[in-house]
Amino acid sequence: MLTAHYLHRLPADYDLNAIRARGKTRGALWDAAPDLYFKGFLLREAGKYGATENSYSSLYLWRSDQAFADFLLADRYRNVTASFGRAAIETRVVLDARRGHAQQTRFVFEEAVDIMRDADLGQAFLREVARHATTAVRPGLVASVTALDTLNWRVSRYVLAESLDARPSDDAIAYEAVHLSSPLLHTLAEGRSS
Repeated sequence: MLTAHYLHRLPADYDLNAIRARGKTRGALWDAAPDLYFKGFLLREAGKYGATENSYSSLYLWRSDQAFADFLLADRYRNVTASFGRAAIETRVVLDARRGHAQQTRFVFEEAVDIMRDADLGQAFLREVARHATTAVRPGLVASVTALDTLNWRVSRYVLAESLDARPSDDAIAYEAVHLSSPLLHTLAEGRSS
């Protein structure tokens, strides 16, 4: 499993309702995509939920790296580049991904946690997976993912939630989920209590 996330900064006067409409229209094209657990069409609006600028982004949870490669080879990224240009796609190896019990994703929260230089990596990964296994049982969560950035030795945590009350910390970046396509989300393991 891997995550792919890219972000496009938008001008201050950009019509964000066009992004909302795009997410709903384009989202339907992803609702049955093979090998995709979910794709979130995400928006940040300056002045809302802590955002200082407008941006549009997508967050994917792919079943495999080949599924992500197939997405690129099928040229499905062209729709994005034609409208917004080519953004860097940040990919992460998934350590754990689970579904919660909530049904509607209205927000996606992102946290990044550095792994200390002298940390025992095996133990750090095990602790993160153990911590994460209990995350998805929290009320209001649709799903959660913990992924590893091996370039910067950082853990990325993503939480898909139905309300702002599920924000995992004050440091978590909040995105409005314009649309969530979730063809295989139901196949993820459920979060469990420790």
